[in-house]
Amino acid sequence: MQPHMGMLALIPTAGVAALITSIYLILYVVRQPKGDEKMQEIAGAIREGALAFLSRQYRTIGILAVVVALILLVAVRGPQGWHTAIAFLTGALASAISGYIGMYTAVTANLRAAAAARRSLNDALRVAFRGGAITGLAVTTLSLLGVTAIFYAYGGASHPQEAPLLIVGFGFGASFVALFAQLGGGIYTKAADVGADLVGKVEAGIPEDDPRNPAVVADLVGDNVGDCAGRGADLFESTAAENIGAMILGIALFPIFGVNGILFPLVARSVGVIASILGILSVRVRRDDEPPMNALNRGYLVTIILVAIGLFFVTREMLNGGGKVDYLYFYGAALVGVLTSYIFVWTTQYYTEYRYRPVREIAQASTTGPATNIIAGVSVGFESTAIPVVVMSAAILAAYWLGSMALPGGGLYGTAVATMGMLSTVAYVLAMDTYGPITDNAGGITEMSGAPEEARERTDRLDASGNTTKALTKGYAVGSAALAAFLLFSAYIDEVKHLLGLAPDHPFPIDIGQPKVFVGAFIGAMLVLLFSSTAIRAVGRAAQVVIQEVRRQFREVPGIMEGTGRPEYGKCVDIVTVGALKQMVIPGLVVVVTPVLVGAILKAEAAAAFLMIGTIVGVIMALFLNNGGGAWDNAKKFIEAGNLGGKGSDSHKAAVVGDTVGDPFKDTAGPSLHVLVKLLSTITLVLAWLFI
Repeated sequence: MQPHMGMLALIPTAGVAALITSIYLILYVVRQPKGDEKMQEIAGAIREGALAFLSRQYRTIGILAVVVALILLVAVRGPQGWHTAIAFLTGALASAISGYIGMYTAVTANLRAAAAARRSLNDALRVAFRGGAITGLAVTTLSLLGVTAIFYAYGGASHPQEAPLLIVGFGFGASFVALFAQLGGGIYTKAADVGADLVGKVEAGIPEDDPRNPAVVADLVGDNVGDCAGRGADLFESTAAENIGAMILGIALFPIFGVNGILFPLVARSVGVIASILGILSVRVRRDDEPPMNALNRGYLVTIILVAIGLFFVTREMLNGGGKVDYLYFYGAALVGVLTSYIFVWTTQYYTEYRYRPVREIAQASTTGPATNIIAGVSVGFESTAIPVVVMSAAILAAYWLGSMALPGGGLYGTAVATMGMLSTVAYVLAMDTYGPITDNAGGITEMSGAPEEARERTDRLDASGNTTKALTKGYAVGSAALAAFLLFSAYIDEVKHLLGLAPDHPFPIDIGQPKVFVGAFIGAMLVLLFSSTAIRAVGRAAQVVIQEVRRQFREVPGIMEGTGRPEYGKCVDIVTVGALKQMVIPGLVVVVTPVLVGAILKAEAAAAFLMIGTIVGVIMALFLNNGGGAWDNAKKFIEAGNLGGKGSDSHKAAVVGDTVGDPFKDTAGPSLHVLVKLLSTITLVLAWLFI
């Protein structure tokens, strides 16, 4: 079949539309008032700290990436070695740019959102969300155009069946950078947060974001380098890896769909970008007392409806096989993916927003002390894994069945279509994610600058909704990671069969009775727990140094508690920067080296078992860590809103302890596991030849 040029035109159309919209949103944000001199001084310190950290972090990651690229160049002989190494570096660079865009946007919008909170809730919401939307559109479009460009650069027009296998390195490079960016940023943000909370709130009894706390600027910097830069790189590599995995699965159906089956994922992503633009522009609160989440949920619903409509036309035009295939089954698979994303977002919201039972249960447990708070939080975290696992399982089975009904052998491609459906709203979801740290920073700037109580009340409400959006983005990222890992696992099996000279429909048996297969699976499960342990321990070690520094300043710097002395903010920023970069290297390298050793020593079947079990355990552990940590955080926010004793009460102190336990769960280990799952998949796919 000839490529459907009308549908393929959607790719550059979406790119141009996203560029124009991003320029409009940038102009909208930068033209907003920047507040008084005190607010600008605080925002300047945050921006300076965030840029300094990101610069030092990316220098470290860049050195590691060049070393890996050279290893790939030497290990993979011939032209494919050059293809893989160049694709790896291109993906790594694009992922780094995505992280930078996310961080820079946030440190520009936070000041404007704080100033807007003095006027109205709607003004502050629109500034914060549109600032986040710049990141969402830029990162998603960069992924879309990056994969498209490298596909054609590697001969996609003349050899469409070979090009997807040559660009796998792009996904590997994106995953590699995303892991270190998320891990390093997560260690930074939580070390600063834990240090600021434990000494400031619990020991000194001063409010969050109080300017007397020496760690408060480091804490606000951490919101940007972890939640913005880290998540930007995370979701960039999500979309890139899933696109490439789906394109590889489209190769098997080339006789039926031609190049349309390979390029369908890119066109589907384009529809999602256009729908997200319209959803983003629709967001506003109708009155000042309306919960901000209502406005964000309405925009998300608009995006989902537009995506569902757009995907119908794309599947009809590109997946009808010249009239020989019932495309409605594939459209059904796309709807399965869209519905799955909605359920994931709703489930995460239920477990992490304080309007619902789980968070209130943790808050109530705080009235009897930190121990019962922690017990309740762990329980909620474990419980929160059930619905997502059932939903993911049902989605994979339903999409596989629908693909099989569309045509013989189309089951796996059905799951690829479902994954594209789930990821079609990623630009909007990433906008909600970046909105979270922008509102958090806006609250800090408002508090530190002595703004009116009315403005602080508005930023508190936005901050609470921002905690929820950050949590639901993590849930969405876990769901996409699970479906993507299944796609990439299937692509790995196809690649191994190709290397062994087996037909595409030939079964690839994994004999679980073989000791090496069992051992590979065992190591896959262990790696997830070991990585989580090292990530959480890294936060604890860095936080100890911050706590000691804050205590020292409270003792030695005259006039801090009276408000007449200025804390040494820069020292805390430097301490956390050095600690985070030092602690991120070892756990990251363990993740990269382990699958290579398993595959090289125990070979392809053991690597498949390692990948499968590592993915399953990684997804479930990420759900537990993300949702448990998010629930602890909002239980604290619920009490701070004046419930169960309010700020300064014993229940509040217990909730702060629980939130401190949950901090490295939800912002360091949990988000890093999303990336770990996909990094394992891309590594095994790139190095499959080594495991034969």
